Amino acid sequence: MPSALDFRIISIGTLAAHPLWDERSPVRTGHATTTLIRSGDKTIIVDPGLPAPALKARLHERSGLTPEQVTHVFLTSFHPEARRGIELFAHADWLISEQERESVGVPIAQSLGRLAETQEMAKQTGEAFHEDQQATLEVLQRDIAILARTQASPDSLSDDIDLFPLPGYSHGSCGLLLKGMSDTTLITGDTIATKEHLDQGKVLSGCADREKAMESFGEVIEIADLIVPGRDNLLINIAGSMRGGMG
Repeated sequence: MPSALDFRIISIGTLAAHPLWDERSPVRTGHATTTLIRSGDKTIIVDPGLPAPALKARLHERSGLTPEQVTHVFLTSFHPEARRGIELFAHADWLISEQERESVGVPIAQSLGRLAETQEMAKQTGEAFHEDQQATLEVLQRDIAILARTQASPDSLSDDIDLFPLPGYSHGSCGLLLKGMSDTTLITGDTIATKEHLDQGKVLSGCADREKAMESFGEVIEIADLIVPGRDNLLINIAGSMRGGMG
């Protein structure tokens, strides 16, 4: 019986500065690769990195779907560039790994609390609460609202979609393993950022834990036939293909 699993890239992501292209400072707006997965009655968007208007247009161009038809959103990490357009999917369930949800919640709440105290003190003393402080406060408030709306993802989203923990890029970063009839696809988020990172065996320099990130990188190479990276198009895992041919 043919698998009901289907996936496609909705938007190819990019790094604001690609270190393996000798870029040392931002030259573009970074955003995550966005993937659409359909399995049974579930329609899942992974990492809605574009602004909502652009993502709505891209979703329709690539699939004919409207945001209301999406049932779930999955975040490989809580990085802002992986969730910029998430509010577009107000009717969907928002999922993230439990470890990622827990690891980012306390620092964000603490930062918001400190800034709110600074704002209150400024009101009491008549000192200025600067525009950049206000902007940061609003960003943190949005972050808290999004995180509160997310749910800890179950281990499996369907019979052919499993969570695949990939700690290192962030403390709780997590991919999705898609089990097709003839191959295995792994959506990695920023554990593997681009083709150059895959080819050169490198992880992003801003990882929360580089050693764990490299271990997760190795697990991707070991298991995946196809890789959906965090900031590039679909990649064939040559090492995986050679392994499969030798088996």
